[in-house]
Amino acid sequence: MKTFARDEDGAITVDWVVLTALILGIQIIVLIASMRVSMVDVSESVGDKVTEYGEFLE
Repeated sequence: MKTFARDEDGAITVDWVVLTALILGIQIIVLIASMRVSMVDVSESVGDKVTEYGEFLE
């Protein structure tokens, strides 16, 4: 049991998994933050068109 507790073979793998997850998480946050403005613009454009053609849809 002592040798199992002192074995460090898997420790590097855990470090790489945590580091990779951190990098991916930061990239996703940056991507979503940069796309937010574009998504708001598209939403407003769709709303404007619905308002413009709303009387034809009734």
